[in-house]
Amino acid sequence: MDLLIKQARIKDGEPLQDVAIENGKIIEIAPQISGEAQEVIEANGRVLIPGLVESHIHLDKALIADREPNKSGTLQEAIQVTAKLKPTFTEEDIYERAKKALEMIISHGATAVRTHAEFDPAQGFTGFNTIMKLKEEYKELIDMQVVAFPQEGIFKAPGTEAMMYEAMEMGADVVGGIPYNDAPANEHIDLIFEIAKKYDKDIDLHQDFADEADNTSIEYLCEKTIKEGYEGRVSVGHLTALHAMEPERLQKVIDLMVQAKINVMPLPATDLHLGARNDKYNVRRAVTPIRKLRDAGVNVSLGTNNIRNGFTPYGNGDLIQIAMLTVPVGHLGGADDLPTVLPMITENPAKALGLKDYGLAVGKKADLVLLDTKAVATALIDFPERSYVIKNGKITVKVDKKVTIVK
Repeated sequence: MDLLIKQARIKDGEPLQDVAIENGKIIEIAPQISGEAQEVIEANGRVLIPGLVESHIHLDKALIADREPNKSGTLQEAIQVTAKLKPTFTEEDIYERAKKALEMIISHGATAVRTHAEFDPAQGFTGFNTIMKLKEEYKELIDMQVVAFPQEGIFKAPGTEAMMYEAMEMGADVVGGIPYNDAPANEHIDLIFEIAKKYDKDIDLHQDFADEADNTSIEYLCEKTIKEGYEGRVSVGHLTALHAMEPERLQKVIDLMVQAKINVMPLPATDLHLGARNDKYNVRRAVTPIRKLRDAGVNVSLGTNNIRNGFTPYGNGDLIQIAMLTVPVGHLGGADDLPTVLPMITENPAKALGLKDYGLAVGKKADLVLLDTKAVATALIDFPERSYVIKNGKITVKVDKKVTIVK
């Protein structure tokens, strides 16, 4: 064996398990495994989970909040200040910021990430090229999917359409889009599908990020997904407009989403910060209805979105913090609800990203996190340290923290 994890908690109420790893794969899980291993981790009853999966982040524009703050806290100003800054980004600048943000999420237990990488005629491919470079440099530490993302729109920014095709030729993994920031939205969606089908790639859209539900395109997106046979291959981030839909219409939309197998990625840290800024009283949460989506069978996963910029002026890349934020926001703290949240940063995003051989089972990739807590049921609310992060069977992060209370 290359690595043996001894006496880990995988499920509450069941015996502790040893986990044997060889050649990057889990080869055995049993109450006791004998034999020699090159490395041994004594779990001592701590919780072992599959690697965390960051399903939606923007590494290329992380850590810029101090350069041009979004003083109003609105989505409109976030887009404006970021667009103003982007032409000033150098390759070196983007590299250092994105690298720092990437190492943040790795240190907090992410073993896979989908990051949106921007380009437009004003900044060219500077950011996109840098993210592709980091994907290669960090491939032993994290699996990265890069989304070709036209933040400024496609039709609104002439020249972007050709760049979309060029980005796919350059190795983008996913076709991104932003219908709400382009016109017309439905034609934007049509073009995204045209590109995705040409290169046989999945689709990931920033979808209906708004406080109101009077100008949505989610219904068209679902119908297009079904028409093109793309069920299960389309993901949407934000989708905050759903919170403002009347119940009857909302149910019809959710039913359509289930039929189209749309993956939904709520981004609570951003959506709470930017949403409902014009509400004078009884301010709404402006987050997509996570419980209703989950209960209907929609695949829901949580993402960080941004770290310390105009869209989200805080954050440290810790998905467990994002999950814990989601618990009160989505009314998910009940005894039956809390167990459904951890899968939103593990199994659910792995499904959305189409990760192969993911999970804590024999034959799966040894992408694992040992949490410094001893009950799966409280793994989130304990805010545990990531004692060990294991990628492809190798220890990539180790945290040894000791706290002493002095009287």
